[in-house]
Amino acid sequence: MISWGEDSRNGFGLVKPNGLDTTKTDISCVNLIHLKSKIQGLSAGNSVVAFIRNNGRLVSVARIQEDQDGRRITGKLKSVTCKETIRALSCGDSHAVLLSEEGRVLCLDKANILRPLDNLCKRQVTQVACGDQHSISLTQDGQVFTWGQNTSGQLGLGWGESSAMSPKPLKSLSGIPLVQITAGGDHSFALSLSGAVFAWGKNTAGQLGLGDTTNRHAPAPVDCLNLKKTVLISCGGEHTAVLTKGGVVFTFGSGRYGQLGHNSLRDELQPRVVGQLWGSKVTQIACGRHHTLAFVGPSNKIYSFGHGEQGQLGNGVKIDQSVPLPVQLPDQIDERKIEQIFAGGNHSFALCTHGQESEERSNNLRSSVGKVTQQAIDEEIIDKWISECDSKSWKKGQKEITKMFSSASCLNGSFLDKSCDKHYQTSPKQSGLDLSLVRGAFRKLAKKDKVLTEVEAVVQHTLLPSLYEEPIGVEGLRVYLVLPELLRVLHKQHRRTDLTEAVAAAILRLHPDKLQVLGDCWSSLKPSVMTKHIGVWKKALSGILRSGHILRTRDPGIKHLLQVLGHLHRANQKSVETQTVPDSTFCMEEVHFNPIFLEEDVKFWRSWSKQDVDQTPAIFCHYPFLMNLQSKINVFNINAALTQNPPNNRQRTGMWPFDMFLMAAPAPFFELRLNRASLIKDTFHQLSVACPSTFKRFLVVYFDEDAKLTNVYKRDFFLHLFDKLLVPESGMFMYNDTETLAWFPAMPRVEEKRYFLFGVLCGMALYNNNMVHLPFPMAFFKKLVNIKPSLEDLREFSPIEAKSLQYILDYPDDDVENMDMTFSVMWGDVAVELDPKETGKLVTSANKKEFVDTYVNYIFNQSVEVVFEEFRKGFFKVCDKDVVEFFQPEELRGVMVGKEIFDWETLKQNTVYEGEYHAGHPNIVTFWEVFEDLTEDQKKAFLLFLTGCDRVPILGMNQIRMRVKTLPNSSQQHFPEALTCHSLLQLPIYPSKETLQSRLIEAVGHNRGFWNE
Repeated sequence: MISWGEDSRNGFGLVKPNGLDTTKTDISCVNLIHLKSKIQGLSAGNSVVAFIRNNGRLVSVARIQEDQDGRRITGKLKSVTCKETIRALSCGDSHAVLLSEEGRVLCLDKANILRPLDNLCKRQVTQVACGDQHSISLTQDGQVFTWGQNTSGQLGLGWGESSAMSPKPLKSLSGIPLVQITAGGDHSFALSLSGAVFAWGKNTAGQLGLGDTTNRHAPAPVDCLNLKKTVLISCGGEHTAVLTKGGVVFTFGSGRYGQLGHNSLRDELQPRVVGQLWGSKVTQIACGRHHTLAFVGPSNKIYSFGHGEQGQLGNGVKIDQSVPLPVQLPDQIDERKIEQIFAGGNHSFALCTHGQESEERSNNLRSSVGKVTQQAIDEEIIDKWISECDSKSWKKGQKEITKMFSSASCLNGSFLDKSCDKHYQTSPKQSGLDLSLVRGAFRKLAKKDKVLTEVEAVVQHTLLPSLYEEPIGVEGLRVYLVLPELLRVLHKQHRRTDLTEAVAAAILRLHPDKLQVLGDCWSSLKPSVMTKHIGVWKKALSGILRSGHILRTRDPGIKHLLQVLGHLHRANQKSVETQTVPDSTFCMEEVHFNPIFLEEDVKFWRSWSKQDVDQTPAIFCHYPFLMNLQSKINVFNINAALTQNPPNNRQRTGMWPFDMFLMAAPAPFFELRLNRASLIKDTFHQLSVACPSTFKRFLVVYFDEDAKLTNVYKRDFFLHLFDKLLVPESGMFMYNDTETLAWFPAMPRVEEKRYFLFGVLCGMALYNNNMVHLPFPMAFFKKLVNIKPSLEDLREFSPIEAKSLQYILDYPDDDVENMDMTFSVMWGDVAVELDPKETGKLVTSANKKEFVDTYVNYIFNQSVEVVFEEFRKGFFKVCDKDVVEFFQPEELRGVMVGKEIFDWETLKQNTVYEGEYHAGHPNIVTFWEVFEDLTEDQKKAFLLFLTGCDRVPILGMNQIRMRVKTLPNSSQQHFPEALTCHSLLQLPIYPSKETLQSRLIEAVGHNRGFWNE
């Protein structure tokens, strides 16, 4: 052993004087002590030095006291015999804490009396550390305990906590996979497996590295050290040193004596690289009270800097130095290998071995705080669990499973992505996990049923209740990314959903800030992983709903699953565009909600709408992304029915689409009395003078003073009105080059109020279940559901314009300037400056994306802001915005406009025959032969003739159930007729196929039966 520093000349009494070799200088010396037996470990404080000897069975202690003249004198070495083998120790100012091989903690007081720490007797401790007047321990299951003085928050227990004589758990570090704890003076540090550093306690000189001088009463992450791959921390009295995996040394805190090594005496409030050690490949560091040591393993050299009054720098003179210089080691050291360095108080030490001994002795960089024994679940231990074994081996396996799966820190420290040290890059955007390892591990566990059952029980009954609600950093949240992989395995075996619901509840117990961080982790998942993650919660929820447990639909377990899916949905929306999974991934297509249940849900939703979600029962309307399209349409219609008819004086009605709902009768109507010849004028006039509050009523249309109440007129109204409004001659809209799509004009030619009324009409069409002609791009429907249009939407409306913009984005950066383009553009025959603050601004490689985004935003938002806002106001005067937003843009388009996928075979199969007609009737057989011979356009015309619309409902041709019966009192001279509101075809009996074909084509092509009841 080599020692230098305060009163080290006599070797602390470890050997007789002739056992010392001294490198003499004018003032101080470095002593090479020839020991008969090895020192297993040592530690030094301000007033105590302790050594582990005799293979851990003996601890030798030397205490330093002041005489009457204030001189510090080292007392005689005293031995403390230990009943247990001691493997590590740490010294404070005058006390010491010892750690036995069995993981028991023993405290050594000023009188050298050794006593066990009873509060930790049932826990297996792996590390201990001491500051001046406080102590820390780390248990095998990842728990940190602190005790002692708390004058500056060094116990980390939070504000208002007094000093603690017995160990108290440091809950805020719960679940973090820690590899080191350390302390010095009145401050403390912890280091995680992935290099995250946490600090707390006194910070008057910046020794916590947080950029200020404010004390911390609870652990705080040292963000400046993120991604630095920290592997070791050492604390002095008021300074701290940090070592990275690459051998770089950072120091911070008090620089009063030069102990930071920055060639200055200035304090550093944030970690700063020790420049003169750059490139030296430092392998160990150690801090004394006011000095620092750094060991460069490859060259077997020790560097020192800081306070040198007691010779603790080993530089031959008793002066301070502010830059690292080599310690003047004895010449005999060339024959030995330095294994470990130690510093504490005003002392410095190094343990050495001969070459052969070096191979046998573990190079334990943190032996001053104890052996690092971070547990981890890996393939080897899983193979052991699932292998065939006797009852004794299984009991041992059960204990291991309990130990590992009850520990959040164990799970959080397992399955790390070690390729290229990726786990050191842990952040909200990078969990540090290799999820393929997680999946592989749980798949292997599932090979043995009793192993999986044991894991399931431990997780549910021990792990989940122990999880802390406010873990620090991402590492403490990894467990919430790991457990869903266990749930996936359980679901495949069709096990109960109890654990899934319990995990959901644990996620929701997280503090909102931590839940936000977890959401960021979810946002960063690859789409394939995110899809699997969503599937876990969705499968559990859909399994419960499909099982028919109707009484469970409002219980907390269901609500927790819904809420987790809600958080996942928000996280997915935050993902970068390339990583977002489709919204359809969340949809439970297989779940068909009972309409009566949905009506109850809508009522709950409306009655609890102003309440905090946490205070409400499980309400599915809060999570529309889970519903299939049929359920969304049902909710829309139910909400409309409840709005039209408040739930008083309700009775059942057989009218579609509310035949399963309770309805009020009679219902208030909104009436339009119109003349066909002045359809647009009459409509706009009557809407403009009507009270907007009446727009939500059931619409009734009368034509030409005909008092007959029929849905035929309503369908006719929407069909012809929208056809007239959406032709170029109306002057309301601009059109693309092919005149197939319309958009709102930048310079409208009609009064703004018309757009408000057009919005009312669109809302009425949707509200009254009528598809209409709306030749708008997807951007129209996106804006209605509050989704921002994109370049892709411009590609639909104006392919040439979009192609040009895409060309700019794809153009090589170096050549963009040569295009000589500016932010001045033409749109709708209007010259526009996209950047009003800088006329003629040039498009460059740096701003080309800004140019494209601004241009698209101008087209779809800025240029139409006034007129579209008028339209939006009108639309939402009729339809409730929150219900409309249930739909995705493509769904809303389909509901309002229908689709052009014509499954004529389904129409035939679903046809119902009445009266004398049946599928085999000769006239019916002939009818279908004629129908099959029609052109596609003629078939569409027949659909218009039958239903009042030439498009198919969004849910498909199944939604159209044609009824066919004979036309009363008809002959072969009569044409077929249709009642559009009932999809009823009244077909005369014809003597031949030719006659039927002629009459059908003429009816469909001209009269269409549209005006007749």
